[in-house]
Amino acid sequence: MPVPFVGRAAELSLLGKRLDRVGATGAGTAVAIRGRRQVGKSRLVQEFCDRAGVPYVFFSATKGVSPVEAMTAFLDELRDSTLPADRELIPSGTPGGWADVFRMLTAALPTRPCVVVLDELPWLAEQYPAFDGTLQTAWDRLLSPRPVLLLLLGSDLHMMERLTAYDRPFHGRADSLVLGPLNPAETGDALGLSAADAIDAHLVSGGLPGIIRAWPHGTPALDFVEAECADPASPLFGVPESALLAEFPAPDQARRVLEAVGSGDRTHANIAATAGSRGRELPSGVLSPLLRRLTEEKRVLVADSPLATKPGRPALYRVADSNLRLYLAALRGAQEQARRGRPEAAFRLVRRRWATWRGRAVEPLVRESLEIAAVAGALPWPEVETVGGWWNRRFSPEIDLVGADRSPVARQLFFVGSVKWLASPFDHHDLAALRRDAIAVPGFVPGSTGLAVATLSGTDDRVADADLDLVWGSGEIIGAWRA
Repeated sequence: MPVPFVGRAAELSLLGKRLDRVGATGAGTAVAIRGRRQVGKSRLVQEFCDRAGVPYVFFSATKGVSPVEAMTAFLDELRDSTLPADRELIPSGTPGGWADVFRMLTAALPTRPCVVVLDELPWLAEQYPAFDGTLQTAWDRLLSPRPVLLLLLGSDLHMMERLTAYDRPFHGRADSLVLGPLNPAETGDALGLSAADAIDAHLVSGGLPGIIRAWPHGTPALDFVEAECADPASPLFGVPESALLAEFPAPDQARRVLEAVGSGDRTHANIAATAGSRGRELPSGVLSPLLRRLTEEKRVLVADSPLATKPGRPALYRVADSNLRLYLAALRGAQEQARRGRPEAAFRLVRRRWATWRGRAVEPLVRESLEIAAVAGALPWPEVETVGGWWNRRFSPEIDLVGADRSPVARQLFFVGSVKWLASPFDHHDLAALRRDAIAVPGFVPGSTGLAVATLSGTDDRVADADLDLVWGSGEIIGAWRA
């Protein structure tokens, strides 16, 4: 059965408030919405337009077309939309430029509140270098005095940020909305899954609606993966593949760095060795700028630093989107097997790497859920504001959870902990290891700093309630997003 539109209540409310403002003031409001591909920007805005019940035009740009083709396509959409009172008033000839197009749009606007959507805005700017300035002029002189909600959508995060940057023409003219994936609770609701299965589904799908829409209701993650391994064109493979090709169309150094991180290399040195060529490491002078670009501009990577009361090194890198992370680690190889008509071999590849991959991939999700719970006052330590991990240069020990008052150098630690996301429970051996390793964390005070554990399968009978200050399971993780 098709997955209905779920979640996004906060985003729909935000857009509704902007439309209410347009109706109350009679003046225009602009919102720039950015988010990664397949995160559901277009679907969200279409749902909003359908629910709003006001006239609207929704234009999606096409990559690579000429400016004339783009302008003609926009006027065709405008002519067929619910905006103009008389479609015959929209000229059918070739417009002289985007300034002319915006004048025609203004003439077609009704006197009551309406919505204008420009999707894939970076592609318009790519086709027409003066687009930003033309849009700014049209907004200031023509559109903003009218009761219109202008929604600007784009998947190129850096370019969308630049649209409203202080040195760009549209600066100060649009509110910004960053659209992330569905959270684990929304993923579980969409698919009708229990808390533990919802977390697995979220890790596999990345919370991306493009994958969730193809996911049969009530199907656990590995069952879904096994079924999709018979279909090499499945969104499970196609969504991350298209995202990778869109961001990195050529197999250049940046893509090799991303693939090295996706294959499991986390440190600067290991990434340099894997991403190099002809047996040579990638030089630091090349790798460091690439890592900054991938973390700060592309945002496909995340750099985690050790959290303690003293500065620590090294930084560890991971792929931000868990679906792309799984694709690079296992799904890409599985897709190749599927293309060769070997679905059983494809699934065996994923299954073989599943436990190790899931155990590492769930850690950021656990940390985020603890941060959300801390802000909501649901933890025993109300002063906690950030949750991370800690490690030294030897990675002996490596602590999964550290709760503190700030990062990356804390004033005080409130808890340290372990993530054990396996079929077996957290036992007395795990507890002994946690107590032994916690002492190494700068800022840990025995008897004062708490001990926490996140576990898929609970704790065994030899771990008493008094041994741990917090036990966090799948229900608590999902519940954090419902609070």
